[in-house]
Amino acid sequence: MKKLTRKEEELMKILWKLEKAFVKDIVEQYPDPKPHYNTVSSLVRLLQDKGIIGFTQYGNTYQYHPLVSKEEYRGSFMKQVINDYFDNSYKSAVAFFVKEKGLSEEELEELVKMVKEKK
Repeated sequence: MKKLTRKEEELMKILWKLEKAFVKDIVEQYPDPKPHYNTVSSLVRLLQDKGIIGFTQYGNTYQYHPLVSKEEYRGSFMKQVINDYFDNSYKSAVAFFVKEKGLSEEELEELVKMVKEKK
């Protein structure tokens, strides 16, 4: 799965939250200043063409829903980040977050526990 643009991700976050929505419902969820209806409609069509969202037709209107879950996208996105920025090393990625983001001792212990449970 290809990485979505920032605008596409923003729209998908709204649609994941709403689960299904018409374009007008999506527009209403944006913070001010809200994008124009036609802009959101174009983004929806692009995401539809990419196979990220589907729709149900009601007469001349369409209700959209995600075809890719937030978890699926997150997994794909994170694999790409690990590959691109950490030489495909999860160890390097975790080390980065430990050093740069100052994980607490409790958070580190929780990570160790998760790793042990995974084995």
